[in-house]
Amino acid sequence: MALERLREVLAQALFGQEEVIEALLATVLARGHALLEGVPGLGKTLLAESFARASGLSYKRIQFTPDLLPQDLTGSEVFREGRFEFVKGPIFAQVVLADEINRAPPKVQSALLEAMQERAVTAGGVRHPLPEPFFVVATQNPLELEGTYPLPEAQLDRFTARIVFRPPRQEVWLRILTEEPKAPEPQEVDLLKAQEEAKAVRVAKEALEAITHVAFLTAEDKRLRMGLSPRGAKAWLALAKALAHLRGKPLVDWKELRDAAFLALPHRLFLTEEALYEGESAEKVLAEALRKGGVP
Repeated sequence: MALERLREVLAQALFGQEEVIEALLATVLARGHALLEGVPGLGKTLLAESFARASGLSYKRIQFTPDLLPQDLTGSEVFREGRFEFVKGPIFAQVVLADEINRAPPKVQSALLEAMQERAVTAGGVRHPLPEPFFVVATQNPLELEGTYPLPEAQLDRFTARIVFRPPRQEVWLRILTEEPKAPEPQEVDLLKAQEEAKAVRVAKEALEAITHVAFLTAEDKRLRMGLSPRGAKAWLALAKALAHLRGKPLVDWKELRDAAFLALPHRLFLTEEALYEGESAEKVLAEALRKGGVP
């Protein structure tokens, strides 16, 4: 299977992060975008670059800094030979790495909104479609807040999944210290076809009812400023289908629904100040909603 081979190649480039690799591939199959979180040095940039190389897609890395301008991402119109001509920016790649996205001001962050949602860039009143497949991978360090601009709710909601990097397990450290990662070779994988196959994975009525129930529970939870949006619910469902497809299942199981929930939902559940003061977390609120909503 081409997807399984792609997963194996990425595992040879990034040791001990099999769950992260699966989550990234599921996000791609769900036609979404991923926000990678973790302290420096865990391989966030390496994963994005390795995925682009292994899948044979075009790749651009954008280092987000406070002096970045929106046109540095999208491109700008240049006057040439008596007329204006649009010069495409680095966003016109199939895999775009927005490195340390929270180090650029909101005006620059918002330049990604249209591209991520509409898969197009508008300049001078002309709409320029982005290549397919199109995938934004953004990174941020959740602990370092000095000189950063936290992503607003609207920006966070554009990310289908938030993927958290954990420190390597103890048994992986020896491999990291003694073995060189292998540069991925391009694999013969049709991601557009794989996306359609993931979309076709069946979902039982009980699972759809559970998603609806959880959405209503989050809307009624006084610890949250806002509940799950329809976009969030659709992202949850798409990720569950993608995980099932990656695992060779024709039907979404409860495990896929639960695993997808913790990828798609915590960054969309915003706690009140009182809840934060009392030590609540989005993950805890979500776990309770899943249990009450009938997701085992």
